[in-house]
Amino acid sequence: MKYPIGIQDFQSLRQDGYLYIDKTEMIFQLVKTGRYYFLSRPRRFGKSLLVSTLKAYFEGKRELFRGLAMERLEQEWAAYPVLHLDLNIDKYDTPESVDRMLNDSLTEWEQRYGSRPSEVTPALRFAGIVRRAYETTGKPVVVLVDEYDKPMLQAIGDEALQEGFRNSLKPFYGVLKTMDRYIKFALLTGVTKFGKVSVFSDLNNLEDISMNERFVGLCGITEREIHEYMEPQLHELAAAQGLSYEEACGRLKEMYDGYHFAENTEGIYNPFSLLNTFKNRRFGSYWFETGTPTYLVELLKKSRYNLQDMTHVETDADVLNSIHTSSLNPIPVIYQSGYLTIKGYDKRFGLYALGFPNEEVEAGFMKFLLPFYANTTEVDAPFQIRQFVREVEGGDVDAFLHRMQSFFADLPYEITGGDLERHYQNVLFIVFKLMGLYTQVEYHTSEGRIDLVLQTPSFVYVMEFKLDGTAQEAMDQINEKRYALPFAKDSRKVLKVGVNFSAQQRNIEHWLVEPFSV
Repeated sequence: MKYPIGIQDFQSLRQDGYLYIDKTEMIFQLVKTGRYYFLSRPRRFGKSLLVSTLKAYFEGKRELFRGLAMERLEQEWAAYPVLHLDLNIDKYDTPESVDRMLNDSLTEWEQRYGSRPSEVTPALRFAGIVRRAYETTGKPVVVLVDEYDKPMLQAIGDEALQEGFRNSLKPFYGVLKTMDRYIKFALLTGVTKFGKVSVFSDLNNLEDISMNERFVGLCGITEREIHEYMEPQLHELAAAQGLSYEEACGRLKEMYDGYHFAENTEGIYNPFSLLNTFKNRRFGSYWFETGTPTYLVELLKKSRYNLQDMTHVETDADVLNSIHTSSLNPIPVIYQSGYLTIKGYDKRFGLYALGFPNEEVEAGFMKFLLPFYANTTEVDAPFQIRQFVREVEGGDVDAFLHRMQSFFADLPYEITGGDLERHYQNVLFIVFKLMGLYTQVEYHTSEGRIDLVLQTPSFVYVMEFKLDGTAQEAMDQINEKRYALPFAKDSRKVLKVGVNFSAQQRNIEHWLVEPFSV
């Protein structure tokens, strides 16, 4: 089987015999039930292939749809003028970069449909092209915009640059509303949706289908589709990994399933990671190997976000569906970028519970964050985590905490007060999340509960952390509140660990270790 990894052109995919998961029945429903759409999905989720498929459909390329649902559903196969704008092919780091990109596409379209000297702005040129394309062909125009938001995302953290991009893109996209009589269909895709005073403020005619349950499977792969299109490859993967068929299916689900774009809908698998796993017959963090945008870290740090809150986020659809450039709330960007997904829904209050979709995302995101928060590097971090695990599995608490001290070394002096405590908590959270891949970790923060429980085959660690207190105070709290009592009958050795973090020393200052006995 030929896997379409990195292939985003529908015509090339079909002509060269690559695997195609048939989404054309949903595409047919999309084009027959509306005209103006917006779809947000994480990177590497098949948005560009969707746009390319729509382009081939509206250009009337019936031969490319042979054997697909669209072949039996569509009867007319009319060809329309298609204006396809792909903002993913350039880098946006200067005030002129957006106008340069728009000019390149506008010039190409003007060569096809003509121009007028009075059309001097990108918006005027775009409107003129739409009108002349309609007048020249006698057919309404199809507008497809891929990764509309890439300039805005790359400018996160630079308000002046974002303002410049917004001033260019807002009137340009506004053409979709002002030229309504000439337009047959329009779709904008992106990772995020910028709202209010941003590029979408005037586009109230766009239907956002990002959380529409009818179209949750438009991008990505469902479990049903895996079994329909790749059943033999499932058996090959199981054999290559020395797993049973059921174990291989379970591992795939743990690693790559779990995306929910609406409440009470089937889970969606990450297509990029899934196809790479089948091709290589090996599980891996394929999505993360293609890079995680640093703007996420910039947002988290700028907002002074407590990373522990990511494990129990609750928010409503208005927050999830729109990113405001003036807001410091990182959750909408993290959700729309695919690092959090819908885990539950409280219908009474209209609140969504969010969490990591799967193991690949949770582990990959923590590994990515660690060098930005702790004194380690991307290369060294996996080694350090391995050593942490070996030390706790061997009962060497002193070595473990000495290593932890090295993570807090060279802490920037501009981090003070409450920010220092949050930074300290964030480092602990990332480290223990990563250790949780190999050991059992329970991490609690609410009052009256133990801070941390680490469980290995031979040891149970009951740990309490203090900031500017003493290790003895931490130990006293463990004893007074009998935190270790649930493990009284455990056959493993139970160790109580009290740790104090000093704001003055900007590091772990002291710790105490005591064996637990009833």
